[in-house]
Amino acid sequence: MTKRIIVIFLVLTALLQTGLCYGEINKPEESRELQFQDMLMLFLLPYIDEQLPQIYAPLLTHTPELYPYFVDVINVERVNGFRKFVFLITLEVVPTVGPHIPVGRDRFTFEISTGKVKLISVKHLKDPNKDDFPPNYLDILRN
Repeated sequence: MTKRIIVIFLVLTALLQTGLCYGEINKPEESRELQFQDMLMLFLLPYIDEQLPQIYAPLLTHTPELYPYFVDVINVERVNGFRKFVFLITLEVVPTVGPHIPVGRDRFTFEISTGKVKLISVKHLKDPNKDDFPPNYLDILRN
């Protein structure tokens, strides 16, 4: 009788142990749209990087970095109508320092036409917030 109880206990314990481990990994879906957006970011990143020192020099002692995955496409429009190849593209970017510490938010509008990229406007939306910085990174903030 005691052996039966021990066997039943062990079987139930084994069943419960396997039942507790239901993990699911959520992988982001690759899409054609995401691929084109990432290609566009790689194409425009140098133009944005040119502007970051000017925007953040009064705010930070170091120039922040911008990663393509911290860029959101806000708006894309054709300037001259259907199948005309002049586009206005508005992007919102979040530059970072160190281990991806956000230092602000900016909006860029570009005009892209055949072989040309023209920066139309830059708007600084948000300054760095010292409360978001770890203590060992506070020295890069200008007072």
